[in-house]
Amino acid sequence: MPVGRLFWKFFLAIWGALLTTALGVGVAVNLLRPAPPAERAIDSGPRAVFVVSTAASVLDHGGVAALDALLADWQHSLQREPNLYVVDENGVDARGRKVPPDAYTDAQRWLERMAPRDAEAPSASGPGDVPGDAVRQVHTADGRRLMLFVPAEHEHGPAGMPPGGAMGHEPPPPGMPGPGGPPHNRDAFPWLPISMGFVASIAFSALLAWHFSKPVRHLRWAFDAVAAGRLDTRVMPRMGRRRDEIADLGRDFDGMVYQLSQLLEAQRRLLHDVSHELRSPLARLQLAVDLARQDPDKMRASFLRVELEAGRLDQLVGELLTLSRLETGTPDSSKATVDIVELVGSIADDAQYEAEANGRTLQFHGAGSIMVDVDVDLVMRAVENVVRNAVKYTMAGTAVEVEVGLSDTGGTVSIAVRDRGPGVPSANLDTIFKPFYRCDNTGGAAGFGLGLAIAKRAVEAHHGTVTASNRPDGGLQVVLSLPVLFPLPNLT
Repeated sequence: MPVGRLFWKFFLAIWGALLTTALGVGVAVNLLRPAPPAERAIDSGPRAVFVVSTAASVLDHGGVAALDALLADWQHSLQREPNLYVVDENGVDARGRKVPPDAYTDAQRWLERMAPRDAEAPSASGPGDVPGDAVRQVHTADGRRLMLFVPAEHEHGPAGMPPGGAMGHEPPPPGMPGPGGPPHNRDAFPWLPISMGFVASIAFSALLAWHFSKPVRHLRWAFDAVAAGRLDTRVMPRMGRRRDEIADLGRDFDGMVYQLSQLLEAQRRLLHDVSHELRSPLARLQLAVDLARQDPDKMRASFLRVELEAGRLDQLVGELLTLSRLETGTPDSSKATVDIVELVGSIADDAQYEAEANGRTLQFHGAGSIMVDVDVDLVMRAVENVVRNAVKYTMAGTAVEVEVGLSDTGGTVSIAVRDRGPGVPSANLDTIFKPFYRCDNTGGAAGFGLGLAIAKRAVEAHHGTVTASNRPDGGLQVVLSLPVLFPLPNLT
């Protein structure tokens, strides 16, 4: 099944919805995600929590002297001053070092935040369970209040350890907002792709519905207009620059309406022409009857006129019936296999007498046998109409040429009829095959203008073609082409 242009529109719409959903989810996640916490001045890593907890326990049980001994032992082991600060209420370190102001302020803030939690659930956690244990406050036996913390070292962690336990890389205590904004709501995340997909689906479905319903509304309007009889209705101007199957449907609709308008116009023109052609013989019939009534001595002449006009009417009605059957696809008889060379030859022999009676001649060229499967009556009438038309219009003293032969490919047989008449204006070479059409240069020759129309439709009913062209040296050439069953060799 070929992939049409509508497929690519649906394909792009689905991918557009998916990409929009993914983009929307990404933007929403990025907006709802808290900003990474800023670098803190307090180290809350596990090593720092261990150092602070150990020092607080020694201070609580052994006093300041025991803590001094522990710090001295750490200094001897690490070959450097321990990074632990023990600060009293006045902000003075127990070992006389300068206290980093940012770390001191941050440590006080953490103690203030942890105070309500400790009051509500003092036994909820042990040392090191929460980042708040990186800052401890101990009351000594002599009534002093000391605060223990490890400042964050971004070059080197506590006790020479690399960073990673720095407070900037640890989450805040439970229930406490981080520095970047409110805590992240993880329950909202499952609904983000669902919501964004729903919104994107509605948006793209609305766009697709509008994109396809708009031309459908135009088509409905056009159908209603045509049903009301406005055959000048065209839908393609309303389609804009669409290039898909719906636009093709609109183009086909316009073509259908154009064909309908042409058929209706042809029917109206045919009705007018038939009425005109019937009126003339009927008027002459009426005149002959009136003359017979007024002058009995002219009765015989009037009857001859009535007989003549009745014959013309019969001929006209017969040709109209033949034309009607051809246009509706109901031929008169069944097909038979015949030799087209012999058939055309017999028609040429009959036309020869008519040509000689009018000072003209007819030359026939055809040899061998070419078998065709045709409706014999229709083909005979088609060829006879073309030949008699040529005999009628060729100039006196000239010859009509009738030639039968195979095409170059051998699949069709061509019947060419050439005359030496006035020809046909180039613009009217196709028009002469329309019913009741007659050129202005006919010289008053009698006829109804149905012969070539019947010939064309009879040949087309056999899947053949009829063409007309002006001869370079004057005259008209009409070529009838019919499919061949098989050619027989020339035995003469």
